Amino acid sequence: MLPIAVDAMGGDNAPDAIVEGAQRAAAELGVPVVLVGRPEVLEPLRGELDVVPASEVIGMSDDPGSGVRTKKDSSLVRAAEAVRDHKASAMVSAGNTGATMASALLRMGRIKGVSRPAIATPIPVPGTTPTVLLDAGANAECQPAWLVQFAQMGAVFARQRYGIAEPRVGLLSIGEEKSKGNTLVKEAHALLAGEGALAASGARFVGNVEGRDVMTDEVDVVVTDGFTGNVTLKTLEGSMRALVKAILGALGESPVADEAIGALMPLYATLDPDSTGGAMLLGVDGVCIISHGSSSPTAIVNAARVAAEMVEGEVVERLREAIAAG
Repeated sequence: MLPIAVDAMGGDNAPDAIVEGAQRAAAELGVPVVLVGRPEVLEPLRGELDVVPASEVIGMSDDPGSGVRTKKDSSLVRAAEAVRDHKASAMVSAGNTGATMASALLRMGRIKGVSRPAIATPIPVPGTTPTVLLDAGANAECQPAWLVQFAQMGAVFARQRYGIAEPRVGLLSIGEEKSKGNTLVKEAHALLAGEGALAASGARFVGNVEGRDVMTDEVDVVVTDGFTGNVTLKTLEGSMRALVKAILGALGESPVADEAIGALMPLYATLDPDSTGGAMLLGVDGVCIISHGSSSPTAIVNAARVAAEMVEGEVVERLREAIAAG
């Protein structure tokens, strides 16, 4: 496998946590990893990892579009170019999400036939495989046909990543009935329910689902526009943090606190965002994994793991086939 290009300068904890995670990924996963960033900063940290030099950094608060256009020697742009030029098999970044998406889109290009790329985020569901939520923030405004493509791509991703033979696809709405929802949802429902809409993806449309269904085993892929998807994602993340804090507060100094916390740790690990390995940008012509901004070394290890699995599973080729047939 070609190396996985890790944006060493992106994220709230860069470069230290990112480099540590990259080193662990190389050691624990046995996959080649290369760092992308400022050599003078990375030299004392890199250990045995090679560095692709990049003199600029697109900050978390920078405008994504102008950042990619003006900072052509940024770590994000150079990581995307490494994939485009077949010097890397995939890219991983915990940096500016919009700039990561723009770098991948402008440097790698889109898969032929894809109208808009979408961010596919795994939502943990205790006891079973995660639910794939997309779009989780790439496209605030969508057209009905785009949601059909999101469904096709999300189904391929769910099958390749989680081994789901026939992914169940649901359309996020305010009610299960097909008459519920805004114009976008109603028109997308009609398209998804049409004969052959998901046939090439090997998926099955189960109709509308509600927000309460996302963290259940009732659906494998949930499709929505990027605005709604991002609000849903952040709401779930905030709710899980609040729940964990409330449980720990309730236990306090209780005599059974240590025992209870020990019993809850496996559940906490399942719900921890660091365990998911980040989101994949579906629809670009290469593997691009977007990790959250506060990624720890463990998050980077898991992001590299997902990147390697998606390369080995030829997910981009499977997406290309599904879009062409669909």
